[in-house]
Amino acid sequence: MRRTMFVVPRDLAAIIQAACSDTVAARERARLVGWIERAGIAEDPDRWLARVEDETMAAFDRLGEATASDLAREVPGLRERLRFETGRASDVDVGMSTRVLFLLSAQGRILRGRPKGTLVSSLYRWVPMDRWLGDALRVWPKPEAQAELVRRYLATFAPATLIDVAWWTGWTKAETKRALAAVGAREAVLADGTSGWLPREWAAPPAAAEPWVALLGSLDATPMGWQERGWFLGPHKARLFDTNGNIGPSIWLDDRIVGGWAQRRDGEIRWRLLEDVGREATTMIEAKVAELRAWLGPLRFIPRFRTPIEQELSA
Repeated sequence: MRRTMFVVPRDLAAIIQAACSDTVAARERARLVGWIERAGIAEDPDRWLARVEDETMAAFDRLGEATASDLAREVPGLRERLRFETGRASDVDVGMSTRVLFLLSAQGRILRGRPKGTLVSSLYRWVPMDRWLGDALRVWPKPEAQAELVRRYLATFAPATLIDVAWWTGWTKAETKRALAAVGAREAVLADGTSGWLPREWAAPPAAAEPWVALLGSLDATPMGWQERGWFLGPHKARLFDTNGNIGPSIWLDDRIVGGWAQRRDGEIRWRLLEDVGREATTMIEAKVAELRAWLGPLRFIPRFRTPIEQELSA
């Protein structure tokens, strides 16, 4: 969704494919056809791309799992290059294999398999979807998939605004309104006076939970679940997000973010509070840091999306 990779259960993957990814794939394919035409790679870029897609899937039949480099050795079209003018000192040169594999992934034909090396390696194998799962994804009609996706979203993220739902799914506002209506979502007035949406069966707010602390990693689904984040983020956005809207490692206390954390190269977990939370909560956070350090063990990582507080703490 939104050209972003989500990790989800198999049944939800089928829903997302029909509700969001098919639309993304069609849009990205049209864009790639335009780039191929402007680069002068083929006189009929649509037919050329279709042939490269088919040849790539045929290569998977021979290789099973394969990296982009493995596939480029098998499929000549994947070795083409696309050059993008950036207006800066140097242009950007992108391999065709990157664009085609992302496109096949958006179409639900392939997915990222296991990395080569540790779980934080950026070099990974691609695998045909049906080979990885043992069968093809269930095919959903788009309206039904959108309704089911918004039902599941509200079950986790409600109350949420229309803007939240549209941003998270990548839908138009019209699509979002239709999906909300299809599941009978109920409108409610939020604390700031704006309108939010609740699941139809949600009769009353849930009971208050016991105090809790969580150390969440970069791009965790919780802080990325809403587009309008002021209610849990407070004044801390500039420290915890990069310039593209990606959140770094965060510390949650109950229903709000109160700080950030990072791992240094020697494995030490450093953290910093951005507001006073009191002695009892600080003790809870210290315990969570110790748990995280033990769980990570020898694993070392640097988030791909660097945020101000993460860079300060990991230095």
